[in-house]
Amino acid sequence: MLQSIVDIQRDIYLAFAEHIKTFANGGGWAAFLAFLPMGIVFGAVHAMTPGHSKALLATYLTGSSAKITRGLMVSIALSVTHVTMAVLIALLSLPLVSVMIGSAGSAPLLEDLSRGLLGVIGAWMLWSALFRPPHVHGEQEGVAVGLMAGLIPCPLTLFVMTFAMSRGVPEAGIMFAAVMMTGVALTLCSVASATVFFRTQVERLLITRPTLLTRTSKAIEAIAGVVLVAVAIHEIMH
Repeated sequence: MLQSIVDIQRDIYLAFAEHIKTFANGGGWAAFLAFLPMGIVFGAVHAMTPGHSKALLATYLTGSSAKITRGLMVSIALSVTHVTMAVLIALLSLPLVSVMIGSAGSAPLLEDLSRGLLGVIGAWMLWSALFRPPHVHGEQEGVAVGLMAGLIPCPLTLFVMTFAMSRGVPEAGIMFAAVMMTGVALTLCSVASATVFFRTQVERLLITRPTLLTRTSKAIEAIAGVVLVAVAIHEIMH
C-alpha cells in the first residue's frame, strides 16, 4: 500500500517537473494550468506518507475537547504552515539554507523547534489533566498546535520550488505549492474529522456516567500529553 502511494507520488512529481520545464522553455500557461489541479491529488497522496504530523494531530485531538470545527482549523493551520515554510525557505534560500537545511529535504533547526514546542504543549496537557478542573481548550491553543507542528517544511514542496527557481519560473513553483497545500489539508482534515468523530462517540457512550466520563477524558488528555512529550524528546535526541 505504502509503495503504491510512493509510486503515484513519484509519477505526479515527475510529470510536474516536466510541465515546469516546458513552461520555462516558453510553453505558455495553458498546458501548465490545465495540469495544475493534479497538485491537489499530489498533496493529498503525499500527506498519506509517513510524517506530516498526522499521529501528533490525532494524539492532540484525542486528548483535547476540540469539536469538528476546531479540528479542521488545526489541520488547515498545520497544512498552511507546513507548505509555506518550504516556499519561504526556497525564496530565501541563500541566507537560510546554510543555517537551517542540513541535507536536501530536511531542516534540523526547524524540526527541533517544532518538536520542542509540541513537547511544551504536551507538558501543558499533562499538567492540565493532573491539576486543572475539566475545561474546554481554547481555539487559539488548537491553531497554535497546528502552527507548531507545521514548522517542519514540506520536502517535496522545497524540491519543486528549487527546481522551478532554477528554471527561472518561481511563480510556477508557488502555484504548485498553493494547490498542493489544498491536497495536504484535505488529508489532514480527514484525519482530524475521523479522530474527533470516534472520540465523540466514546464520550456519548459515557455521557450517562459523568464521573467516569470526566476521569476518562482526563486520562486520555494525560496520555496524549505524555505521548507528545515522549515524541518531542525522541525526535530531538535522534
